[in-house]
Amino acid sequence: MTKIVNHWIGGKTAEGASGTYGPVTNPATGEVTTKVAFASVEEVDAAVAAAKEAFLGWGQSSLAQRTAVLFRFRALLDAHRDEIAELITAEHGKVHSDALGEVARGLEIVDLACGINVQLKGELSTQVASRVDVASIRQPLGVVAGITPFNFPAMVPMWMFPLAIACGNTFVLKPSEKDPSASIRLAELLAEAGLPDGVFNVVHGDKVAVDRLLAHPDVKAVSFVGSTPIARYIHTTASANGKRVQALGGAKNHMLVLPDADLDAAADAAVSAAYGSAGERCMAISAVVAVGAIGDELVEKIRERAEKIKIGPGDDPASEMGPLITKAHRDKVASYVAGAADEGAEVVLDGTGHTVEGYEDGHWIGISLLDKVPTSAKAYQDEIFGPVLCVLRTETYEEALEIVNASPFGNGTAIFTRDGGAARRFQLEVEAGMVGVNVPIPVPVGYHSFGGWKDSLFGDHHIYGNDGTHFYTRGKVVTTRWPDPADAPTGVDLGFPRNH
Repeated sequence: MTKIVNHWIGGKTAEGASGTYGPVTNPATGEVTTKVAFASVEEVDAAVAAAKEAFLGWGQSSLAQRTAVLFRFRALLDAHRDEIAELITAEHGKVHSDALGEVARGLEIVDLACGINVQLKGELSTQVASRVDVASIRQPLGVVAGITPFNFPAMVPMWMFPLAIACGNTFVLKPSEKDPSASIRLAELLAEAGLPDGVFNVVHGDKVAVDRLLAHPDVKAVSFVGSTPIARYIHTTASANGKRVQALGGAKNHMLVLPDADLDAAADAAVSAAYGSAGERCMAISAVVAVGAIGDELVEKIRERAEKIKIGPGDDPASEMGPLITKAHRDKVASYVAGAADEGAEVVLDGTGHTVEGYEDGHWIGISLLDKVPTSAKAYQDEIFGPVLCVLRTETYEEALEIVNASPFGNGTAIFTRDGGAARRFQLEVEAGMVGVNVPIPVPVGYHSFGGWKDSLFGDHHIYGNDGTHFYTRGKVVTTRWPDPADAPTGVDLGFPRNH
C-alpha cells in the first residue's frame, strides 16, 4: 500500500483536501513508494492562520519557555537521528552516513537556538540627556515561512525554524515535494517536545503553495534555499509584497590548487567534495583549477581515487555514493558529460552508463571527470548538481583568480597551498561568501552565518548565526525619561526615607 504524506497544521496531521498528489520515489529502485498531498491556496491559508493565532501567545512567551522546548526537541532529535536518516535515504537516496551527517549539522543550529538568550540581549545607554535613557531591543516578526530544497530535507529546514521560533516567531515550512517525510517527522518531534499547536506548520506542494506564501499578507518573512533562478523569483516576488527575504541560490564552487600544494591531500579533498552526496549539494566542488605544471599529476590522482568509489543503494553500508533524486535529473546531469568533448573538454571518466546490479531501474550515474575544460563549456558554466568534476588549467595564480571572480556565482571556494601569504591573499581577493584554506567545503559552524555573494544570494542576510537572529527579529529603540523622586509633590510618602 502506497504511503501518503499529508500536511501538518495547528499541531496535528491535516489530510490533503485539494485532491492533487505528487509521487515520491525510492531513487535506488525507481519505485513510487509514497504520495504527497499538494496544498491548495485554502490549505496554505489555514496553515498561516494557525501560525498567526499561535503567535499571539508564543510571541509573548518567555525566553525560558522557548528554550526549554528547544532543549527537549534537541534531545528527541538526537535520540531519533538514525530514524530520520533512514527517511532521508529512502526518499533522497544519499548513503546513511551522509544522511546522519546532515542531521548532525542541523543539530548545530538547534544548539544555537537553545542559547538564543545571549543573541537577543539588548543594549542600554543611560543618562544620554538629563534623566534620559535609551534602550535597543529586538522583537519577533510574526509568521515567517521557509521554502527548502530536496538535497537536505532535514538540515536546511533546521537552518531556519529553530532560530525563527526561538526568536518568538511562528513558522510555516514548504519542503521539497520530492522527499517530504523528514519534515513531518520533525514536526512530530517538536510537538512531543511541547511546542504549542500552530507554532510550526508544514504544507507540501508546488508553485501554488509557494506563490501563496509569497503573497500572503500575514507572512512577514521568507527564507529560501534552492537554484538561482528560483531564488531570484522568490526575492523579487516576496519583496514586492513587502516581505523580508533571504534567498540562497546556486553555485559553481572552485578549488584552486597551487603548485606547492600537497597533491594527495588536494586529490582526496577534490574527490570527497565533488562526489559526496552524488554532487547534489550547493557547496560541492565542481571546478578544480590546477595552477602551473601540476595538472597532469593532480588529474591522475583524482582519477585513481574516483574509480574506487563504491556506488550503490544508500541503505547498503558498503555504498559510498547513492543514486540521483529523479530519473529526469539523472538524464540532465548525463547530458553535460555527453556534450563535453564537442565543447573542447577531455573526458577522463564517463559515468553516464553506470548501473547497479539488482537495481537497474534506479536513478544511477557514475563518476565523471572532465579535464582541460574551457570556460565556454556548458559543463563549466552551469550548476550541474551531480557527480561531474571539471578541471581547468592555468599558468598563474592571477589567471586562476580571474576565472573564479568572473563566475556569476559566489557561494563557496577553496585554495590548497602550503604558502600562507598566497592563502591570505586569496581569502581577501576572491569574490565569494565562504572561503576554505586547505578545506574543500567551508560550510560554517552554526554560530557563523552561511551565505554566498553575487548570484548565490538574494537579500541582505545570510542564514543562521548572527545574521539568522537578525533576520528573524526587528529592532526597536525606546527612549525613556522618568521624574526623579526628589521632584515628587509633598504629602504622604511610604517609600524609603531620603538622605539628601
